[in-house]
Amino acid sequence: MDVIYTLIPLMLIIGAVMLLVFIWSAKSGQFDDLEGEASRILLDEDVDDLDQKSIEHSIKKPPSQ
Repeated sequence: MDVIYTLIPLMLIIGAVMLLVFIWSAKSGQFDDLEGEASRILLDEDVDDLDQKSIEHSIKKPPSQ
């Protein structure tokens, strides 16, 4: 029974901290654009600019007969 007197206030404090963290993150814009970051990786153009000639030279061609 003594454990309950410790756990209930502890859970209330943890719940209040979690609520404050959620309110802070919502006000700071953490949830503004949920899909932007997910699709940004698909549109990323930071790949090395390999032209067609360098790609063709890297592929071994079978000898012509």
